[in-house]
Amino acid sequence: MARILIFGCGDVGIALGRLLAADGHHVYGLRREAGAITAPLIPLVGDVAKPDTLESLPCVDYAFYLVAATGYSDAAYRAAYIEGVSNAMAALGQSGDVQRFFFASSTSVYGQWDGAWVDETAPAEPDGFAGRRLLEGERTLTNGFFPATVVRFGGIYGPGRRRLIERVRSGKPCIDDPPQYTNRIHRDDCAGALRHLMGLKAPESLYLGVDCEPAAECQVMTWLAHTLGVAPPQRVPAKTAEVSPQRGNKRCRNARLQASAYRFKYPTFREGYRAVLERCDTQ
Repeated sequence: MARILIFGCGDVGIALGRLLAADGHHVYGLRREAGAITAPLIPLVGDVAKPDTLESLPCVDYAFYLVAATGYSDAAYRAAYIEGVSNAMAALGQSGDVQRFFFASSTSVYGQWDGAWVDETAPAEPDGFAGRRLLEGERTLTNGFFPATVVRFGGIYGPGRRRLIERVRSGKPCIDDPPQYTNRIHRDDCAGALRHLMGLKAPESLYLGVDCEPAAECQVMTWLAHTLGVAPPQRVPAKTAEVSPQRGNKRCRNARLQASAYRFKYPTFREGYRAVLERCDTQ
């Protein structure tokens, strides 16, 4: 039985913690307010931006850093993914030997705009502050004193994450010409992949956490419209749409994660969104 600490134990962290607790592990979940963390997880109150709140962490064997920035600004991202990582490592350095530190990063560290395929060997040259700060956070961790594994997740969807569904319901257009590729992963596969990697004897230092089919935005929205029984979205050229400079346009490969023997619960957006919609229908 391992002792595990999840920094930033929110939606993904709680799902991960429950999987690990079911495996028989001793799991602590840390967040600024611990009310949402319930048994079998053990709640801890702390803020990675405030080192004094991390002074009494338990000794653990594994750590997961799943912290979300408090806002969408350069300062918030720096606090969460650079200063926070440093503070977490320093606190754990005082509490025992950590066998591996896992960090949830993002595919936004890739700045490709031409629909190119990328994997763990592709250059990470982000255009926006979000990707740059995440990349700095990755380097802070991998240059530290713990064995580390970074997982660059695509867009996370799942229970309670209905933004794209509501866009389709409300008749919002989709971006096309050229196709705008999207990379995503279901919340349950985020948790499942992290659990799987912790169980490997020697995981790689970097993985792409995306499902098995990067898909054009219009493809996904049109499928959702058909499934919901609403009108398909209007297709608008990319040059006439407001496209965020943080977004990029690339297709991410998950071959390394699959080669590690992880098997996706929701291998494409179809299985994943169908499960989300079925859950909504039963609530």
